[in-house]
Amino acid sequence: MVFDLKGDSNMTPVVGMLYSAVKENYERLKTITTDMSQEELDYHGPNGELNSIGQLIKHLAYIDINWVHRIKDEPLPNAFEDKYGPVLDKNNRLPNVKGVSLQELLSNYEQVFEMFKSECVGLTDTDLDKVVTFGHENEKQATIRWGVWHIADHSRYHQAHINQLRKWYSGEN
Repeated sequence: MVFDLKGDSNMTPVVGMLYSAVKENYERLKTITTDMSQEELDYHGPNGELNSIGQLIKHLAYIDINWVHRIKDEPLPNAFEDKYGPVLDKNNRLPNVKGVSLQELLSNYEQVFEMFKSECVGLTDTDLDKVVTFGHENEKQATIRWGVWHIADHSRYHQAHINQLRKWYSGEN
């Protein structure tokens, strides 16, 4: 198998490269969560104070669906806010998803990924220069190029948390 950062043939070169980084991370997420029990998915770390793997997967889907709609230059529809959100609960933590199956979480994330892919097909390399607003409390600005890179980077960041939770759950230090 040859690894490369080349997008689909119907994507422009830079869009394709960024898309492929997101795709690789999405595929890795599915791989590292394979055969996970519900108990492990809901595990909150050795002291019970950390975000569970389920919470992290839902969080990734929520952040990504927000970026899809920024790319589309549309507000996030209420139906998606209800399904994927909110970003934080009333205690300023990731919302709890205890009891939600891995299959449901990954199926929801798959829908987000397919929307993202569809948006990438329509983007040109020049479109990546467009500046959008993001953030929930302190609004910031970034290019779409940065946003797509952020989707990939954010996924890898939380995959490190997922891998650590899996080690702790299995009894490794």
